Amino acid sequence: MSSTDSDVLLGPADVRELAARLGVRPTKQRGQNFVIDANTVRRIVRTAGVRPDDVVVEVGPGLGSLTLALLEAADRVTAVEIDDVLAEALPATVEARLPHRADRFTLMHSDALRVTELPGPAPTALVANLPYNVAVPVLLNMLGRFPSIERTLVMVQSEVADRLAAPPGSKVYGVPSVKAAWYAHVKRAGAIGRNVFWPAPNVDSGLVSLVRRDEPPRTTATREEVFAVVDAAFAQRRKTLRAALAGWAGSAGAAEEALRAAGVSPQARGESLTVEDFAAIAEHGPAA
Repeated sequence: MSSTDSDVLLGPADVRELAARLGVRPTKQRGQNFVIDANTVRRIVRTAGVRPDDVVVEVGPGLGSLTLALLEAADRVTAVEIDDVLAEALPATVEARLPHRADRFTLMHSDALRVTELPGPAPTALVANLPYNVAVPVLLNMLGRFPSIERTLVMVQSEVADRLAAPPGSKVYGVPSVKAAWYAHVKRAGAIGRNVFWPAPNVDSGLVSLVRRDEPPRTTATREEVFAVVDAAFAQRRKTLRAALAGWAGSAGAAEEALRAAGVSPQARGESLTVEDFAAIAEHGPAA
C-alpha cells in the first residue's frame, strides 16, 4: 500500500480530530464505536470480497472509516446513517479524501430499520460495522427488503456473531440463526480485537459472512408464516414444541397435529430444528 493510499483512510488521530470538530461523542444508546484502524477496514473489505462492479450498501457509516475503503474497492457505495451530525458531515469527508470517487457515493439520512428503498442501482453487497444494539433487526430488515444483496459481511458483537452462525443443536442457536439461514448460508468470518475501536468496547467483535441462497427453502408457507413459527418455538425454548407452539396453533393438540404432518417430533425443541423443518411446520399450521 502506498502512502497516498493510506492517507485516504482515517487513522486514530483523524477520527478523534473529526469527532472533536463535529462535537461528536460516540453514544452507547446508538451502539456507536468508531473504527480507528486502517488495516481493519481493509481486512473487512477484503474478507467481504468486494468487487469493482459491486454496489455496496453500508449501514451506520459513522465518521466514514469503512466507507472510504469500500469506495476505493466498489463501483458505488450508499451509506445509511441515522445520526444527524454524522449524516451531514460524511459527504464532505468523502469529497476531501476521495474527490475522484465522490460522485460514486450516496448518503441516505435514514433509520436502517425503516428503509424500504435505496437510491440508484440495486445493491449487490451489504458491508457494515453494525450498531450493536440493533444489529440483528437491521441485518434481517436489509436482507428481507433487498433481495439483490448477494453477499453480506457485518461486524457485530462476538456473541451475536456466534448466534447468527450457529447450527441446529448448538446452545446459542435461536431466532437470529434460523431467520438468517432463511436468506443465506451463514458463517463466522473472523474476530476483531477491541483496540481497533474508539471508544474501545467492553466486548469482543466478530465478522459474519452471509451468502444469499439461490432460493429460500421450498415451502408453500410465506416467510411471515415461517418466522411466526420460529418466534413461537423460541419464545419458550425450554418447552417441547407441542407446548411451545400451542398458542400459535390454537391448542397443544393442533400443534401436535401440525408437527406430525411436518415429520417433526412433538417432543423436540426448537434448537434441534433446521429452517426447512420450521418451513414444513408452517405449511401445516392454522392458516393451512
